[in-house]
Amino acid sequence: MAINPLQPAGETREIWTVSQLTRRVKGILETQIGAVWVAGEISNWRVSPAGHAYFTLKDEGSQLRAVIFRGRLSQVKFEVDNGLQVLVRGAVSVYEQRGEYQIICEEMQPRGMGALQLAFEKLKAKLEAEGLFDPARKKPLPLLPKRIGIVTSPSGAAIRDILNVIQRRFAQVHILLYPARVQGEGAAAEIVEGIRALDAYGVDVMIVGRGGGSLEDLWSFNEEPVVRAIASAKTPIISAVGHETDFTLADFAADVRAPTPSAAAELVVREQEALAQAIANYERRLQRALDARMAQVRSRLERVHASFVFRRPEELLRQLRQRTDDARMTMERLVRQRIADERSGVEKAVRSLALLSPAAQVHRAHERLASMRRRLFGAGLAVPLRKRAELRTRAAQLDALSPLAILGRGYAVAWKLPGETLVRRADQLRAGDTLRVRFGDGSVETTVQKLTDG
Repeated sequence: MAINPLQPAGETREIWTVSQLTRRVKGILETQIGAVWVAGEISNWRVSPAGHAYFTLKDEGSQLRAVIFRGRLSQVKFEVDNGLQVLVRGAVSVYEQRGEYQIICEEMQPRGMGALQLAFEKLKAKLEAEGLFDPARKKPLPLLPKRIGIVTSPSGAAIRDILNVIQRRFAQVHILLYPARVQGEGAAAEIVEGIRALDAYGVDVMIVGRGGGSLEDLWSFNEEPVVRAIASAKTPIISAVGHETDFTLADFAADVRAPTPSAAAELVVREQEALAQAIANYERRLQRALDARMAQVRSRLERVHASFVFRRPEELLRQLRQRTDDARMTMERLVRQRIADERSGVEKAVRSLALLSPAAQVHRAHERLASMRRRLFGAGLAVPLRKRAELRTRAAQLDALSPLAILGRGYAVAWKLPGETLVRRADQLRAGDTLRVRFGDGSVETTVQKLTDG
């Protein structure tokens, strides 16, 4: 209790914190309401990474927060999803951190159909959609199995019935029993372990089963791991679960379904007498086939013995001898022709080789080189003489056109200084301009004294 400084003097009032009030409400709900059954529709279904499920139960007028923890969720036998109508049993409490009241579920059942039956139907539809029950996956049973594996309870009536039938029909077979619980917690895991162990060991055929019972008693054979282990086994499996009217998901996944364990034993081995009778039938059919074949061969031999060849064998020999002579002469003619062709080919190759001989090719190359050297030498002498005459002609032409030659004949060229402007006309000059005059043998600088006409 605390004193409020704003309240009038002499007046006391009890003030609660939010946590205190929340705990008080939580205590009232848990003690006065406690565990209840609640019906509603699931919405906002969410499973956390830790395996706990959080959801909302609602009806037409209200909604209620709910949680079911991992341990209890693993016991739910049907697939939970939004929109499912369920019955839940649990304790009403308060989640203090958010101040929300909720129900902590201990048990969950679907409304209408029973939980186990609903789980059976949903899992059957799921596995059937995956193809686990496809008849194309079924493996045939071996005719004469040497090793039979059995997964069942070692103390149940099922194993006794199976052994009695097998020993009565075919006592020489080798039986391997993998003891497993067939009912209750952990039974499905032991059945799966037994199937995988015998499959890896290498038995010829396997019986997985138990006696009859209620849906709850047979539920281990409806567990998904058991069904998947049966479907994935390499060994042919006979499912022998319950009585004739009882079906489990293991029956649909197995290669063969037997209504009882005794019927499974009858399927897996055949009676010795029936097997002996089948062998005798095969023996009689084989003997008849051999007799018919012998009669056919004997008739053919008699026809051959009565033929012309057996009555006059020397005639056959003469014909063969004549055919051999003809073949030998033909062969000799062909061989001689082939030898002549090969000889002609060799001679032609020798001539070609002589023409292609490296020595002959080198000799011809030397001759071509000498001829080219002579032609090159002649061309080398003629070219300088021709070029020298052309040079003299060009030099004379150049000398005739040279400005120096013109200047040498008495002409001069003048440039106005300081710009070195070529003087072409007299009107370019003024008195006092400085000129540089070029003659044929040199140049001078002079000053214009006076400009005159003509």
